[in-house]
Amino acid sequence: MNLPLTAWVLVAVAAAAGFGVSWLWRWYRARRARKMLRTAVTAVSADHLVDVLVPDGMGDGYHVDFLLFTVHGVLVVDVREVQGNIFGGDQMAEWTVMDGPRRFTFVNPQNGLYDRVAAVKAITGDIPVEGRVVFTRRGKFPKGLPKWTLMLDSLRTEFPGLEAEQEASTISHYREAWERLKSAVRPSPMAHMR
Repeated sequence: MNLPLTAWVLVAVAAAAGFGVSWLWRWYRARRARKMLRTAVTAVSADHLVDVLVPDGMGDGYHVDFLLFTVHGVLVVDVREVQGNIFGGDQMAEWTVMDGPRRFTFVNPQNGLYDRVAAVKAITGDIPVEGRVVFTRRGKFPKGLPKWTLMLDSLRTEFPGLEAEQEASTISHYREAWERLKSAVRPSPMAHMR
């Protein structure tokens, strides 16, 4: 059975259009998910920086997903999108993820978080600086959350805002240090939240 050339061209055009629409839909969904994640994380802050390098004092820098300027000071947030059951602890070098038949490990993110918090403290001075590793809903900790680890949904609970008057007063107290931090960081080449 020989199809005419125009039939082959139509089949090729239809396949290309289908592939293009599929790719465009996946791109749109990924972009929308990143935007929703960014909105959820930054909702606890008066100002924020995304995907920046914080100077490490030795000419290099630490990549930070989010720096949040909150009424509690500066919050360093490392976001992890890991799917499955996560088993990790403060003293473990690696954390394990089990997702159905898949199993893999990743380096304990707390150690890197301590370094990022220390680098931010070196710039901001004596205002409070805290750090959290925040996991999205795709992951679960069946044995409990390790220290400095949060699920995205509990970020607002742990870092609530204040009444408008109190918030303005507290924020103004920390503003100089926040501006100093904003001046010291630069965009990260490892950006993935934009």
